[in-house]
Amino acid sequence: MWKFLSRPNAGDDAKAVQGDRGAITPQMIEAVRRIEIRARRLVDETFSGEYHSVFKGRGVEFREVREYVPGDDVRTIDWNVTARADVPHVKQFDEERELTVMLAVDVSRSGRFGSGEQTRLEVAAELCGVLALSATANRDKVGLVLFSDRVELYIPPARGRGHVFRIIRELLAAEVEGSDTDIRAPLELMGSVLKRKTTIFLVSDFWATGFERPLQVVARRHDMVAVRVRDPRETDLSGAGLVRWIDAESGREQLVDAARSDVRQILGDNAARHDRDLSELFRRSRMDVIDIDTTRSYVDPLRQFFTRRIRRAGRRL
Repeated sequence: MWKFLSRPNAGDDAKAVQGDRGAITPQMIEAVRRIEIRARRLVDETFSGEYHSVFKGRGVEFREVREYVPGDDVRTIDWNVTARADVPHVKQFDEERELTVMLAVDVSRSGRFGSGEQTRLEVAAELCGVLALSATANRDKVGLVLFSDRVELYIPPARGRGHVFRIIRELLAAEVEGSDTDIRAPLELMGSVLKRKTTIFLVSDFWATGFERPLQVVARRHDMVAVRVRDPRETDLSGAGLVRWIDAESGREQLVDAARSDVRQILGDNAARHDRDLSELFRRSRMDVIDIDTTRSYVDPLRQFFTRRIRRAGRRL
């Protein structure tokens, strides 16, 4: 898939983002704090209660056995203890609240593009900040995987504001060694290191191939959510005229006459076919999808995702 060259005047920003991870500049700290402040405000005002309603925990934990009293659920009777004591006893359980959330984010070079005020990677960083803070507010652990055509960074799940601050910083300061996008790499890593059920947010534009089988394998064991972060100018060239395209991942360039209707038709057909195939893959894998447009707010799509989850949970009761 051909990508636009980075937005005008973004060169300095891109250099700062790709700087040495060990040398954190004041500008980087300011950017991280700005995202953290916006994300924290959204969590406090909008998403904290919805997150808790959707992600209630991974099960129940045994606490104790006590004597039966009228009104107890007979399904909780411990028949072994009852037989030994000759008095009915029931098992007591506590909800196991703790979850593990993993953010797997595509940081390939195409993420540096954005036709609006933010690049795709900046939008992803802010969205992941909201998810990470929501998890931390509910005492859940959150981890991070950054990938291109390889796994660039893995941060094991942990809690705390400092941990969330590091996640946002690493997203903005990602040093990318790979040039392409290979979604198989993070899926294989998570499949091997995540030993218990985890909620995985897979964040990418999903212009990649060969990851269908690993995705279905991981989705069978974990709760996977696809977050498609896309820029409308990658597929809509109306009014663009003669455009110089560059594949941000391979570096190949091509001159395209976007004024020609047949060129726009081919581009639109390819994008529509890709979306259909991807939607079918997510449906077969029983995954939720959050579609993010870099030129619009991500708040409504995220709220709609939580609403769908809450309604689905209500139907199961």
